[in-house]
Amino acid sequence: MIDYILSLVYLVYFGLLLVVFHIFQLIAFTIFGRNAQQKVVFVLNFFITYGWYITGTTVKFTQLFELPTGRSIIFVTNHQSTFDIPAIYWFLRKHQPIFVSKIELAKGIPSISYNLRKSKAALIDRKDGKQAVSEILRLSKYIGENNYSAVIFPEGTRSRTGEMKPFAAGGINALLKKAPNSLVVPIAIKGNNKFDPKGGLFPLVSFSKLSWTVLEPIEPKGKTGEEIANLAHEAIRLVMEV
Repeated sequence: MIDYILSLVYLVYFGLLLVVFHIFQLIAFTIFGRNAQQKVVFVLNFFITYGWYITGTTVKFTQLFELPTGRSIIFVTNHQSTFDIPAIYWFLRKHQPIFVSKIELAKGIPSISYNLRKSKAALIDRKDGKQAVSEILRLSKYIGENNYSAVIFPEGTRSRTGEMKPFAAGGINALLKKAPNSLVVPIAIKGNNKFDPKGGLFPLVSFSKLSWTVLEPIEPKGKTGEEIANLAHEAIRLVMEV
C-alpha cells in the first residue's frame, strides 16, 4: 500500500516536471540556443533524481577516478530502467553527455522527446542496422569535434533481473570511429531494476537503494571494440556482485 501511495505522489510530481520543463526548454532553445536548453535539461534531471526521495529511496553517486573535461568520453553502462538516465545527466553534466537512444522515444514524451532531438542524440531504429550505425557515426563525429560525451547501453535492452547481458561491441566501435581519441569510461548502475521491477514506473518500490559508480577509464588505443566491451563488462560485473 505504501508503494502505491508514494509512487502515485512521485508520478504526479514527475509528470508535472516533464510538462513544465518542456515549456522551459522551448523558451530556452528558441531564445538562447542549445547550450541554454541543455542547462534546463540538467536542472530537470536534478529534480527527477532527487524527487526519488519522495518514495524513501536513496541515491548514491561515486566517481572513483578524475575524468578529463577537455576530451570526449564514451560512457559505457549496464541498463536496468528508464531511471538509469537522469542521474547520469545530472552528476556527469560537466561532460555534456549525449545518449544513444531508441528512436521511439523521440516522439510523444514531454521534455524527454524534445531533448533527444535537440541534444543531437543518436536515435536508432533497432530493426534497421544500417540506420543505427549511421546515427551512431554521426554522434561520434559530433562528440569528437566538440569534446562532448556519449552514453551507450551496450546490452541493448534493459535487464529486469539485474543480471547483466553480454555487451555488444558494434556501438562502441562506431562511437570510436570518428572520435578515436575518446576515453571509454564504464558506469555500474545498481538497484534500478528493484526500484522499477515491472518497467512501467508503477508501482515503484519504496525505500530502494540506487547507485551509480563511475569506474576506471579504459584507454581504447590498441584495443578492439570487443576487448573494450569485455573490459567494461567485467569492471561493472564486479561492482554488481558486491
